Amino acid sequence: MQRWLMKTEPGAFSIADLARKRREPWDGVRNYQARNYLRAMRKGDGVLVYHSNCAVPGVVGIAKVARAAYPDPTQFDPKHVHFDPASRRDDPRWSLVDIAYVRTLKRNIALDELKGRPELAGLALIQRGNRLSVLPVSAAQWDFILGLERGGAHHESR
Repeated sequence: MQRWLMKTEPGAFSIADLARKRREPWDGVRNYQARNYLRAMRKGDGVLVYHSNCAVPGVVGIAKVARAAYPDPTQFDPKHVHFDPASRRDDPRWSLVDIAYVRTLKRNIALDELKGRPELAGLALIQRGNRLSVLPVSAAQWDFILGLERGGAHHESR
């Protein structure tokens, strides 16, 4: 199983929205590197849900990949904000995955709390200039971040 972090703006789609819907296509990714990460995802992979562009950005929940990558239908819809007129049905540019809700964390693990932790030095999320909405997370980083939920690092492999 691989592990990932996916960013969302809570005003657009929050962990509470995912909890209510239970499963949702993660559409609208329009960055090639993030798209490639989506294409690398497999059913059952773990996902840390991260709220960005809000008062306290941070990891707020856990999801899992419910369906591996397939073409994002919004790229073909001229009425949709994510429409891409250059994308072709026989060779789609953009992909999405379906994610399923696992749980909401007991607390927001804020970005400020993640920064400066030597255990997370290689975490793509905290690298300067990294603005991707989909990022890989190592098993050790996953365990450490979830360990912070209760105030200390421990192992959890959901």
